[in-house]
Amino acid sequence: MPKRIAETIDIIAPPEPREDTPIQLVFGVKDIAHARDRAAELGGAMKAFGTRVEFEGSRFVTDHDPEGNIFQLRQTR
Repeated sequence: MPKRIAETIDIIAPPEPREDTPIQLVFGVKDIAHARDRAAELGGAMKAFGTRVEFEGSRFVTDHDPEGNIFQLRQTR
């Protein structure tokens, strides 16, 4: 990355979740609780308000990775 661009980027710890990105990945998992615990071990976290949605037999939760990228976990019953 060019220095002039790098100088405009602020790194915040913990990262501020970036909810305005055009792509949000969805990962299918067998057990959301286990996946959330593992994500936390790796530096990710649940969003503060703990978004959880159930739709057509699946449960979705919204998380973010250590860099603030938003993603969803989907558990099918």
